[in-house]
Amino acid sequence: MYTQSVIVITGCSTGIGLETALYLKERFVTVYPTARATEDVENLKAMGLTHAMQLDVREPTQIADVITDVLAQEGRIDVWFNNAGYGQVGAVEDIRTEVLKEQFETNVFGLHECTRQIIPVMRKQGHGKIIQHSSVLGIVSLFGRGAYNASKYAIEGLTDTLRLELKGTEIYPILLNTGPVTSRFRDTAIKMLEKYVDTEHSFFTKRYRTSIEGTSKKVPFNEEPEAVASVVHKIILAPKPNPRYYITKATYLLGYAKRILSTSWLDTLLLKMG
Repeated sequence: MYTQSVIVITGCSTGIGLETALYLKERFVTVYPTARATEDVENLKAMGLTHAMQLDVREPTQIADVITDVLAQEGRIDVWFNNAGYGQVGAVEDIRTEVLKEQFETNVFGLHECTRQIIPVMRKQGHGKIIQHSSVLGIVSLFGRGAYNASKYAIEGLTDTLRLELKGTEIYPILLNTGPVTSRFRDTAIKMLEKYVDTEHSFFTKRYRTSIEGTSKKVPFNEEPEAVASVVHKIILAPKPNPRYYITKATYLLGYAKRILSTSWLDTLLLKMG
């Protein structure tokens, strides 16, 4: 067992990715945080994350370059954390197909390409952990989150299948079902709503206005990014990590509700939350 694990984290410009990188660095993990924009990479380095690298997960050549560079410096990659992603808000009927494709480009196809490229490395070194950042919305769906829900359901399906295909190896695919966590996620989601959805000419115009006005309200069961970072650290330390980790009380409650409620009763509950 190596005394200092090497982890690559995607999507570290803000929020969970950034806080997880800082949290792990303080606990003597060798962290390679990545971000899409050059200025964000420089900000990471200024915060003491000296191994920060540029990575747009939608670009396969950039993924390959990051893997090559980390291997050249460390000789191995113990953990790959697919964290990059964003939330596209909007009713299904208001989401143009090209907007849905864009949601999948980052949340699903980028994650898949990272996973596809890191598996041969982990097979060669004989071990590895691939952490896939799903969501509570990979378990249940909320009104107006169709594109994001679909992207997280896709991650669930890919990872559940990958777990079967890697059975018998020392490579572990792991799902994180994270609920509400303090970040810029909601602000970004509203920006994407305003950018890609014609909210003023929609059947749901009033509902969109209410959602935009409510972004500053406190979210029930919200937790700080450390809730995710501590689980990632737990996974790093575990010889055989669990295949799935629920994060926040909201995930536990809604996961339980999906198991025990009928579809109609679950829909009633989710509509009150949406």
